[in-house]
Amino acid sequence: MAGDTAGTDERRAAEDGSARTSLTAPRTSLSAQAREAVRQRIVDRRYPMGSRLVEREVAEELRMSRVPVREALRALVAEGLLELLPHSGVRVRRLEREDVHHLYEVWEPLAVQASRLAARRVAAAAGETQGVAELRALIARAERAAETGEGEREVAAHTAFHEEIVALAGNPLLVRTMEQLGWQLQLLFGMREEPAHMRAQHAEMLRHIAAGDEESAAASTFLHVRDSRAVALHSLFGDALYTKG
Repeated sequence: MAGDTAGTDERRAAEDGSARTSLTAPRTSLSAQAREAVRQRIVDRRYPMGSRLVEREVAEELRMSRVPVREALRALVAEGLLELLPHSGVRVRRLEREDVHHLYEVWEPLAVQASRLAARRVAAAAGETQGVAELRALIARAERAAETGEGEREVAAHTAFHEEIVALAGNPLLVRTMEQLGWQLQLLFGMREEPAHMRAQHAEMLRHIAAGDEESAAASTFLHVRDSRAVALHSLFGDALYTKG
């Protein structure tokens, strides 16, 4: 009898756990969907920098209840795409000069190390990897988008190019760290045009990675990130644009 009672209690506990999972899983899923939708609207500037987001209005736009939207907005505050207003609500973060400097100070060494590690892995593989083939495809996609004036597609291809280098590096900690910067970088990339010489720099980075040349890959990436910083500061604040001699 005691065994039956224990078994019943275990089944009830399991059923309760299943019920809790089934109740919370949809909310988690909806929250993730809301976060992705709001994030994309920020990156493509449907929600411009400095604009206030009202939870009720966002929920209506996304055709969701306010709870997952509230969770999504909180998550995006943590990501740095939104900021809390003094009294209530949130707004799309406005990038200041200091924000750009801070972002590049973190991204520069990570991007350089990612290229170095990617080249090392390619050298160890002793042949073209799937990652290298994907980098080639992304460069071609960016070039086609530039030729047809499709700015959003070009930005997406450039962002994916840098993400693929990180993936090719094969360091899970680097991947997780870069995920925290990824959307802020994409937001920044979308606010400036990509000069032709910077597109050529991607091809140079790829050439060294594909050759398994760690230090040349690192050096070309360092130059690219420095030029990217100059272009961003020029686009946002009118700073003098660095040009290659």
